Amino acid sequence: MKLATMRTSARDGKLIVVSRDLRRAVAADGIASTLQAALDDWDAAAPRLQALQQQLETGSVSQAFDLDMNKLAAPLPRAYAWIDSSVYLNHMELARKLRGVKPPEGYKEIPTMSNGVCHTFLGARDTLPLPPGDVGLDIEGEYAAILGDVPARTPREQAGKYIRLFILVNDSTLRTVFAEQVAKGYGNYQGKLLVTMSPVAVTPDELGTAWDGAKLSLPLECRINDRVLGMPNTGVDMYFDFPTIISRATTMRGLPAGTVLGSGTISNHDRAAGFACIAEQRMVETIEHGKPRTEYLKPGDRVSIEMKDVDGHSIFGSIRQTVGEPGVA
Repeated sequence: MKLATMRTSARDGKLIVVSRDLRRAVAADGIASTLQAALDDWDAAAPRLQALQQQLETGSVSQAFDLDMNKLAAPLPRAYAWIDSSVYLNHMELARKLRGVKPPEGYKEIPTMSNGVCHTFLGARDTLPLPPGDVGLDIEGEYAAILGDVPARTPREQAGKYIRLFILVNDSTLRTVFAEQVAKGYGNYQGKLLVTMSPVAVTPDELGTAWDGAKLSLPLECRINDRVLGMPNTGVDMYFDFPTIISRATTMRGLPAGTVLGSGTISNHDRAAGFACIAEQRMVETIEHGKPRTEYLKPGDRVSIEMKDVDGHSIFGSIRQTVGEPGVA
């Protein structure tokens, strides 16, 4: 099924069920008021939400309405946790090479991950904020799982069953700030913006054979000002799969329902696939030409991130953001 959140005066919005073609929707009234409420009682809520979607697909819901993507918040407007991993090692290697540092020791043995800002997620049509100064605003196209309650020390073989939904993500990074802060030993907190989610979250079964229970294998189309930045495949060069990173994330403690776990920036070794972030392109340009040629994002630039199925239909809807003026929240 496909779920989204209608923006309302309430902080967590209103849960709606979305048709598979992303054209129609119906409120999940009487089942769950918000997506977090559904996640908290998933075993009871999910079958009822699926039944409601079937009614929506057959046109038997009188309360259905045309879906307007511009009226949607993030599917999960705020979460109990946002954990970003880095399972595409090509991205880590290129991004760190651009900063002149080496990957962490043992990065091919244990997946790296970090806690991020989770109190607010941007909607797919929200303005992409640009802090003042030379910050090096960059996109990071990835996908993420929204989890149910996951017990501590969950083995990999059992981890996949706790995935409730998938979303696309723009995990924007301030490259200049990030590099300066990390070089001083301050960590990456100041180098990250709020994360943007796709308009719609989908259950794994909506992905068909593209989801094999461990990883998703489809191109992620990333554009800047209508120029294709890249279409790297999410199933290629994924060094650690989702069951592995879920298991790793529970090594010391469990995870609450509503945890969002990201894959990290999608990155393929094949340069013909392009890029899901500007930093990688700048690193390749530096290798080939001695210096980068592509600029980071500036006010008015348009960003688009989307994934389509094998028939060319959008799965999650598209992230479409315009970069705002410097310093304007």
